[in-house]
Amino acid sequence: MEAGATMGIISLLPATIAIILAFKTRNTVFSLAVAIFIGVLAAGKGLMGFPAIMKTSLGTTSFSWILLLELFIGIVIAFFQRTGAIQGFTKIMEDRKLSRKNIQLTAWVMGMFVFFSDYFSPLFVGSTMRSLSDKAKISREKLAYIADSTSAPVSVLAPITGWAVFISGLLVGMGPVENAEQAMMIFTRAVPFNFYAIIAVILVGLFAVGAIPDFGPMKKAEKRALEEGKVLRDGAEPLIGEELTDTPPYEGIKTHVFFDFIFPVLIVITIAIGTFITLKSAKTMEAFLTAAVVLGIIMRIQGVPFNDIMKTAMSGMKGVMPAIIILALSYTINALSKEMGTANYIISVTENWLTPNLLPFITFMIAATISFSTGTSWGTFAIVMPIAAPLAFSFSGNEVSALVLATVAAVAGGGVFGDHCSPLSDTTILASTGAAADHIDHVKTQIPYALLAAGLASVVYLIIGFVAI
Repeated sequence: MEAGATMGIISLLPATIAIILAFKTRNTVFSLAVAIFIGVLAAGKGLMGFPAIMKTSLGTTSFSWILLLELFIGIVIAFFQRTGAIQGFTKIMEDRKLSRKNIQLTAWVMGMFVFFSDYFSPLFVGSTMRSLSDKAKISREKLAYIADSTSAPVSVLAPITGWAVFISGLLVGMGPVENAEQAMMIFTRAVPFNFYAIIAVILVGLFAVGAIPDFGPMKKAEKRALEEGKVLRDGAEPLIGEELTDTPPYEGIKTHVFFDFIFPVLIVITIAIGTFITLKSAKTMEAFLTAAVVLGIIMRIQGVPFNDIMKTAMSGMKGVMPAIIILALSYTINALSKEMGTANYIISVTENWLTPNLLPFITFMIAATISFSTGTSWGTFAIVMPIAAPLAFSFSGNEVSALVLATVAAVAGGGVFGDHCSPLSDTTILASTGAAADHIDHVKTQIPYALLAAGLASVVYLIIGFVAI
């Protein structure tokens, strides 16, 4: 299919079926598989279209990268379990006798601290805080929400992340933007206008301290956890293998929280941020590989047999397989939606509404719809930015005005919306994995909160659109 082409309303079929079935059956793998199968038939690819689209979408550098990243993270978390590091960290936090409220605030702060990777952040926060939050009778849905809302929404606000480089890179050549430095300057100036991401992060803190009471499905989940002591609903299927939840510490090991936990985390942070500054690309996967190797050496020095270390590493890989399977199917359905022109169709039926006053608002809504339907924020950025940004520049006389900054931020925030709460999104899946929550339960409880943030952001964009021109 040529660039800009679309199969029309049929292009919405795969994503729509996947989302409806996911909520109906609560089985994400089944829902995605059925949606892909029906989608390839609707696209005229025949019965062999299913394996064909999987081969082309999974045989890519991007999927290989996230596959390896997931495996290395799984190994590191398993090592944390086997050395007793997470239990040791939990005990330190327990000794501080944190209240239920403070535990949620701690998870919130930890998520914002690991701003450099939206992949590592939800897994790190969920896995390290899970035991503590369980004892405080905080529902897994609430923990997943906290981990999810401090991943992509935080990453898109920091000017020293891959997100910033990617978004600013799309602006080069538009309007008066001639080089990467100017583009990054615009991104940085647009950050205060990224109302969705800012509101989403702030809401976590407000819900944590009780300034805003829980509502909707989340209120029900929290009531269940508090009154019945059930952090998961009956029949829930946590999106994580038992290998990463039930691995006991090695018998007789003397846990050292700094070397077994803090030091590996510092390795990840140092390599990720260091490579971003020096190479302009955060080598997150390589950072986790290094941390896994170093932690394995530390375990051997502590007396853990080599065979046990390798067995633990394999358990870590097995533990992240449920998430990897869903990620594989999500990548496939995203590739199918791209081939069918889903994003192009959404834009084609809305582009006539893009008046100067409504530009930030409509841009945000289009980006949010595309990202939720496809589960990809970066794909949304690549599609919407080349359309919205030039329009904003033309309306502003080729000057970097508030309208331009608000429009750029609307693309970024709208893209994050889907990445934040779509059941097809990789970071949503990883938040469910880290918190060991049922994936659909996480999505159902988080969507009302994401919609609240989106609604507030939409109102502000409407106001900005009329004030900024």
